[in-house]
Amino acid sequence: MTERTCCVTGHREIPADKWEETRRALALEIDRAIEDGYVCFLSGFAEGADMLFASLVLERAKTNPEIRLEAAIPFRGRIQTLQRKPETTDLLNGCAEVHVLSKRYSPGVYSHRNRFMIGRSQRVLAIYDGRQSGGTFSTIQMALKFGRELRIIATGDLDALPQPSPSARRN
Repeated sequence: MTERTCCVTGHREIPADKWEETRRALALEIDRAIEDGYVCFLSGFAEGADMLFASLVLERAKTNPEIRLEAAIPFRGRIQTLQRKPETTDLLNGCAEVHVLSKRYSPGVYSHRNRFMIGRSQRVLAIYDGRQSGGTFSTIQMALKFGRELRIIATGDLDALPQPSPSARRN
């Protein structure tokens, strides 16, 4: 059986009044993924949703050695930025693997990173506020296009969200 991978997409800013609720919902989805046999968890290491996901996965890896976190870093310079903060350095050091996808920044590096994550994952956890533009929206659309299982953690109005696949689920 092939290894199952779960990735995250989400906004860089999670509203303060939704932070704890979002954290609990994301933790629950990670736990469900582990119960469903997922062992590899892939984060793009952007602020907000990605970092929250990475920290929750590493918490679980402490008691479950089969669980591992991998980072998908869009370009080399982003690693240097992340390493300026002790908390993100700790998260990177906790990764089983760090994929650096480009030597330098260029337009489209973040889209390339998102395609890489969707291409490797069977399940996508999305922390989403309903905006119809931006990287999170594009990544959700990509996940739907490629038939990935999509689990949405709502932080806003989702009325305009494209229709998900039958395996999609909202919290």
